[in-house]
Amino acid sequence: MTRHQLSHLGIHGILTPTPDETIRYFHDLLGMDVVATRGDSTYLRSFNTYEAWTLKVTASDRAGLDYVGWRTDGEEELAQRVAWLTDAGIEGRWVDPDEGIGPAYAFEDPDGHEFRIYWETERYVPSEATRPVIPTNVQAYVGRGANVKHLDHVNLLARDVRACREFWEDGFGLRTYETILMPDGQREAGAWMSSSIQGHELIYTAEKTVGRARLHHFAYAVESREEVLRAADIMADARVRIEAGPSKHTAIQGFYLYTIEPGGNRIEVAHGGYLRFAPDQETFVWTAEEWGKKPGWGAPPPPEFHVYGTPVVEELADDAARVPTLGPDDV
Repeated sequence: MTRHQLSHLGIHGILTPTPDETIRYFHDLLGMDVVATRGDSTYLRSFNTYEAWTLKVTASDRAGLDYVGWRTDGEEELAQRVAWLTDAGIEGRWVDPDEGIGPAYAFEDPDGHEFRIYWETERYVPSEATRPVIPTNVQAYVGRGANVKHLDHVNLLARDVRACREFWEDGFGLRTYETILMPDGQREAGAWMSSSIQGHELIYTAEKTVGRARLHHFAYAVESREEVLRAADIMADARVRIEAGPSKHTAIQGFYLYTIEPGGNRIEVAHGGYLRFAPDQETFVWTAEEWGKKPGWGAPPPPEFHVYGTPVVEELADDAARVPTLGPDDV
């Protein structure tokens, strides 16, 4: 009953202590358009998104996740998922429509990250200047900065990856395509999940600090590997920190570039990743040993890649060693 009730990863929000610089990063360097500004928040869109906007950037005293949104398959499906949350004893609240999106139901996953599910949405209507020549496209090709198309996935840090994975499988029917199982046979270091045949929309990786509900990164898709390389030149010339890549992931097998936007949030420019058409596709379970030997390639990310997230927390958890750094590749 829960299969296919979430249609796709949708609108989402981040917090930043440097809103002007963060907005310039998304507009000038990633190529998003500014749609509206309301109070401390600015709404932006990527050109291949059918909804009125993609990302909400809100001024805050710290960087980090505001929320992650899913659009449901319909109004009935939204009601069914809210009923499941209520029956499961998970507290939530209705959020008023926001720039044409909603109403949305907000709740937290087992680690405390805020999610919102919604059905009603305002579709983007191009102006004469942004009308595409091919009418089946959403918007004319922007061609600014990295020229990202749409949100590809989000990676969240969690103290209990398994609990978060089971929450989405049991309550929302997400498909888990890959996990990393630790030697004790219980704890998990990572899980790659999706509402569709796309290899990943939602990722959880192990939290090593005393923090909770932290963001590892948002990823935005581009047309080709070459555009990931082009993004690296753009970021380098803009003096934006490139943390890792360009390189190829082993899990899901996408091509990536990780940067740190001026407010401190990690942002990935991504291309590719496999599709799984089989409705009965089994989860591939990596052992810690296998993961350490996996055939990914490219320069390894720095050690802090497996620890850093937003908001920034420097104190490691007492049991941080429970999840060792599993080789030089990616999460």
